[in-house]
Amino acid sequence: MFTGDVWFDVLAAPPVPARIRVNTVRFAPGAHTFWHRHARGQTLHVTEGTARVGTRDGRVLEVRRGETIWTPPGEWHWHGAAPETFMTHLAMWEVADPDEGPDTEWAEAITDDEYGA
Repeated sequence: MFTGDVWFDVLAAPPVPARIRVNTVRFAPGAHTFWHRHARGQTLHVTEGTARVGTRDGRVLEVRRGETIWTPPGEWHWHGAAPETFMTHLAMWEVADPDEGPDTEWAEAITDDEYGA
């Protein structure tokens, strides 16, 4: 699920009927997730450093401390730290209904070219 050193703490994972899940995720410089998507989308709020967030169309956004980004339901994306800085973000998403499939679907690792775009 990750390339490089990544640590996370589960902040919220309440039982049904609650839906919200929240993790604090810390990335070493250059560390990042594999491609993945969320059935109900995901909100990322950067609390430290600079994040990179990439999508299948080749866009790579830099998200700085204090900024928030939303990935829509079903959008394949990856996220992680910029190459020169540690990065911490809050990752927030909702539990999917059974007919929506898994909350998070994981795919292949991103390439160096995708990270560096």
